[in-house]
Amino acid sequence: MQHLLSNRALLGQAPCIVIKIGSSSLTERGSLARDQITRLVDVVGPARARGQQIVLVSSGSIAAGLEPLGFRRRPSDVRDQQAASMVGQSHLVRAYTDEFARYGITIGQALLTPDDVVNRRHYNNVQSALKRLLHLGVVPIVNENDAVVTNELRFGDNDRLAALVAHIVDATALILLTDVDGLYTGPPGTPGAELISEVTDMDVLAEFRITGKGSDVGTGGMATKVEAARMATSGGVATLLAATTDLAAALRGETVGTWFLPRSKKVPARDLWLRHAALVKGTITVDDGAKKAIRSGGASLLAVGMTDARGTIAAGDLVSIVDGNGVEVARGLSAFSTGELHEFIRGQVAPRPVIHADDLVLPTK
Repeated sequence: MQHLLSNRALLGQAPCIVIKIGSSSLTERGSLARDQITRLVDVVGPARARGQQIVLVSSGSIAAGLEPLGFRRRPSDVRDQQAASMVGQSHLVRAYTDEFARYGITIGQALLTPDDVVNRRHYNNVQSALKRLLHLGVVPIVNENDAVVTNELRFGDNDRLAALVAHIVDATALILLTDVDGLYTGPPGTPGAELISEVTDMDVLAEFRITGKGSDVGTGGMATKVEAARMATSGGVATLLAATTDLAAALRGETVGTWFLPRSKKVPARDLWLRHAALVKGTITVDDGAKKAIRSGGASLLAVGMTDARGTIAAGDLVSIVDGNGVEVARGLSAFSTGELHEFIRGQVAPRPVIHADDLVLPTK
């Protein structure tokens, strides 16, 4: 059962923590930096040894494969990225295996795709597997399965993946490690930019300039980390954004980085993915009756409530459900394609709900 952690001083006592580390913290000149992994494990290993459950969401597989394949920088072609991941993943896991062995800790590799979060059966399998590993004292090393995902269907970055994993395993806290010491009111190093020590309301961040991509070997940036913090905290997981070099201090409860307070109770990771991160493929417009039923909660979207469908929608795609004014009512996984939806609007009887209640999520309040 997840418990809200509002005091960062208690981070070192949190029963379960998800720690995310990016490629920029694990590589040097495009190659895997073994000494960086050693330093990371020298902090994480003792935390696990004293009883904390740790899940490590680790980037670095593509970066680790660049040098062996002769790439000077991260390739833009998805096939080259997949090749680099296939080569680099073995290097990355071997390094973690060796380093954690110094503390007598076993690791387990988990490579995920978005379908593992969206598909209900896959979701349950992933949750059971990860929780079993934690029960057995294993440190799961989680990464997106870059060897098989495409640009059209991927988490997009490991920051959001880490937020989802934190919910899947009922973590108490999420730590997002980066190469800067926290979130600033502007780009770090610019005149007037100040470190934000604590965030109690995500909406206030809109007034600050938050940058995007941060390095040549990574895919994320500060903007994706803030979005990951929003996903995590909206479901009750306290989040710390800090420099990799400050991880030990953070686990001692010291005031480092930027602390995002959890805002509410537990929310399924699947719902967070659909609400915040999944790619919307089209829109379905509904009448006032369907809108009211959906907003009341627990109701499926029936074909009779539709008035329009737009976009290239395939069965299983995420769609935005909007009212007659274009205001989003909910999001959900369509059971039918655009062509089939148009047939239903013209009067053909649908064999089942257009979107089942289990596949609907309401906007965050």
